[in-house]
Amino acid sequence: MIGVALSGGGARGIAHLGVLKALNEAGVKPDIISGTSAGALVGALYCAGNSPDECLKIIQKTNVLSVFRPSFSWKGLLSIDKLATALINYLPQTFAELKKPLIIAATEINKGETEYFTEGDLVPAILASSCIPVIFKPYVINGHNYVDGGILNNLPTEELKHRVETLIGVSCNPYGLVEKLENARHLMERSALLAINGNTMKSRALCDVFIEPPGLVKFSGFKLSQAQQIFDEGYEFTVQNMSKFATENLPKK
Repeated sequence: MIGVALSGGGARGIAHLGVLKALNEAGVKPDIISGTSAGALVGALYCAGNSPDECLKIIQKTNVLSVFRPSFSWKGLLSIDKLATALINYLPQTFAELKKPLIIAATEINKGETEYFTEGDLVPAILASSCIPVIFKPYVINGHNYVDGGILNNLPTEELKHRVETLIGVSCNPYGLVEKLENARHLMERSALLAINGNTMKSRALCDVFIEPPGLVKFSGFKLSQAQQIFDEGYEFTVQNMSKFATENLPKK
């Protein structure tokens, strides 16, 4: 049984689809997926039965960044609610209706703990996992306040490790040298990237195979305009390194 864990990373999460396409072409098809934030969204679209190329088209068509509406609340600058409208046409209502099982990680902000969604309504779990603190208001489910799962666990491998024989971790957050920080948003993104990579190292150690395309360092996590290039970066890196991954216990089905 093969499990794939998909990290958060904003628009860079589109690279997960390129990685999945390359794995599928090599005969490696996951039986179960876990995801945080962008990884949760990508994982849900894929587990719903869409091919990686079809998932990319859905993301481009919905233009996710344009659906957020301002929310003048002290808890956050934006509301994530409109994302639900963009997703309900492409996803089933519940986890049980997915073609493959999915685990979604979110941070319960009051408890300060990672919680995992595996059943019930699907879209609310995705929204909970994707709420970037300060930028978005916490997403409330059953009276609990949730923010981005990447705060505590940006690569949710722990919930997969005991369920699968082979665990593949896919991260879209390389943090190579940046020569210049251009603006406040870039500074915020860079700071968050460095912070989440700390918790990723522990999760990475559980993986049989770890895939992180280094070329993603040149892409912003906020710009969907480069969706195709980000997808291609994930695909081409995985194809080029498939023989290396095969030596790391990468199975075929």
